[in-house]
Amino acid sequence: MTADTVLHRVRVVVEAPQHSGLWGALDYASEVALLPGELVRVPLGRRVVTGVVWDEAPEGEVSAFAQADLKEVAEVLSGLAPLPKAWRQLVAFAAAYYQRSLGEMALMVLPPELRQLDALQWQRRRKRLDKALLEPLPPASLPPLPELTEQQAQALAALAQPGEQPCLLWGSTGSGKTEVYLRQTQRALDDGKQVLIMVPEINLTPQLEARVAERFAGRRIVSLHSALTPAQRLRNWLMAHLGQADVVLGTRLSVFTPLPRLGLIVVDEEHDPSYKQQDGARYSARDLAVYRARLEKVPVILGSATPSLESWFNALPTSEGGAGRYLRLAMPARVGDGVMPRVRVLDLSKVLKPTMGQEPPPVAQELLHAIEERTARGEQSLVLLNRRGYAPVLHCSDCGWKSGCPHCSAWRVFHKQDRTLRCHHCGFTERVPRACPDCGNTDIQPVGRGTERLEEQLAAAMPNARIGRIDADVTRLKGALEEQLASVHAGEIDVLVGTQMVAKGHDFRRITLVAAVNPDAALFASDFRAAERQFSLLLQAAGRAGRDAEAAGRSEMWVQTWHPMHPLYQSLRAYDYPTFAARQLEERQMAGLPPYASLAMLRAEGKTQEAAQAFLRDAADAAKPSADAVGCVTLYPAVPTPVQRVANIERAQMMIESPHRAALQRFLTDSQPLWLDVAQKNRRNGLVRWAVDVDPLSI
Repeated sequence: MTADTVLHRVRVVVEAPQHSGLWGALDYASEVALLPGELVRVPLGRRVVTGVVWDEAPEGEVSAFAQADLKEVAEVLSGLAPLPKAWRQLVAFAAAYYQRSLGEMALMVLPPELRQLDALQWQRRRKRLDKALLEPLPPASLPPLPELTEQQAQALAALAQPGEQPCLLWGSTGSGKTEVYLRQTQRALDDGKQVLIMVPEINLTPQLEARVAERFAGRRIVSLHSALTPAQRLRNWLMAHLGQADVVLGTRLSVFTPLPRLGLIVVDEEHDPSYKQQDGARYSARDLAVYRARLEKVPVILGSATPSLESWFNALPTSEGGAGRYLRLAMPARVGDGVMPRVRVLDLSKVLKPTMGQEPPPVAQELLHAIEERTARGEQSLVLLNRRGYAPVLHCSDCGWKSGCPHCSAWRVFHKQDRTLRCHHCGFTERVPRACPDCGNTDIQPVGRGTERLEEQLAAAMPNARIGRIDADVTRLKGALEEQLASVHAGEIDVLVGTQMVAKGHDFRRITLVAAVNPDAALFASDFRAAERQFSLLLQAAGRAGRDAEAAGRSEMWVQTWHPMHPLYQSLRAYDYPTFAARQLEERQMAGLPPYASLAMLRAEGKTQEAAQAFLRDAADAAKPSADAVGCVTLYPAVPTPVQRVANIERAQMMIESPHRAALQRFLTDSQPLWLDVAQKNRRNGLVRWAVDVDPLSI
């Protein structure tokens, strides 16, 4: 650089922790004019890190440094198209709404490998990528299109109308929602646009991935999810960013994929909690998809058989007490004149009379006979138990010892297959003791039931049936889930035991009976969303049965319960989601809970529970003037989290509520610098970390 070199001031966002104080962009000097959205390498302290050139500073914002004092941009990743303005606006909104630093959000959503490359490494990688991007597509052989049902045709006609309202496609399981997605995708592709199709978990929806690939053979389709290698993820992201991919199929992080020709966003199973990030930047991909669609003026379809209550409220007309923000399209009938399985609620108080001191059998005799009848006819049954492992806890009847985790306030689960006690919170694992660690009693017994034990008990009760199991333990190894699913589809399994992993997204053609053997726990949970999730899980599970039209008439959903008259089960029997939703919304309105109020949780972790709660109390005191200034913001007392100790770290939380979303956002923004100061003072008292969770899934 010579004395005559003209330096340009550029604003760059870099990945910095939320609590570092670096909330916005940093000023650097550059010898060349750089465009917003370009990737650069810049000095940050003693390191050189990747950053994104950002837009000019807002009017009135003055830099704290003279241009002569600025550090210079070290390198530019040339040859990569700048990240578009719409992408930067989406990132900026997400960072502000979810109370994270701009740089953290911007860099977090880029492929990890791209963040680690310097300019020379990028040029080498780019040459290899160019070859992959230029590979010709195989010749296409397009399948014949299925005939549309009347409801599908009506939905597509409504989607063809101009308008910027998000669409909630409410269709029963098996109603053909996927076909509507695919037809609407074809419309966008015919217009030269790109399509983003989001799914909650890529490994749980293999049929959708296969159908998209088959339907759009001859088009470039890429996936974006955590199961890809870093190289695959970078390649697929670049194809989307450069406009070479026509369809992007991805999980929640794909909502941030830059797409220069975006024409449609689809959010399948929009109710699924997997769309909400649970650590770091706790964003909701579904909500950001709706925001992005409005930002880029493209249609968005939210699809579900059991919509989230927030989406249902937004799709209710104002005349029915809703918000009227979404267009609701109903598809209640199954394709091919199929009917939903008949729901049978089995009253356990009448059929199970356990002997004193003995655990009741896992399946009532009446249900067991129904499963045996299906097996004798060559049909399949699905038995749902949303708890993995052999038993939730081991227990000594002599002294009362239980298999607690020494590092968490939770029980270690007994896994019989490998004879271990495993904590599902911190992962701490030990071999099962030969005798009680406290009193030496050799007769320690499992209490409760998980899928591993249920599989064993069903095998003993039906020795001639082929029993299979799908849960997180069975499918840990790569390819294990696909292998197990293939066995089910091939008819090699008569009775499938599984957790919620098998309750959604699978097209099992031979299953004619689904049974929920222990669903009552969610009925009385403290979490205000528990009933909503349970209804969704049971209805989705019921939808796995009778998907073959010939078997639809004799398909059944059995629910074993001690509370047969509970309103949730009564709504399930009639597949009456509107009545269930209306009752839940009425309860939420009376309690001042979403969607009638906006919530945030200030969470803290400390070396002791007192340290965590002390920070929250100090944070509440510091923010009280802000709450008073904003008005209509309520700070609730700090309490331990439901599982208050994990990996020897104590956790506590404070709920913040407001009837107005804008007021809550103003309060959170005003309070962040105050809480940074409080956190610094509390470090010496044992505070480990803290975070804000906006629109939390649980309280």
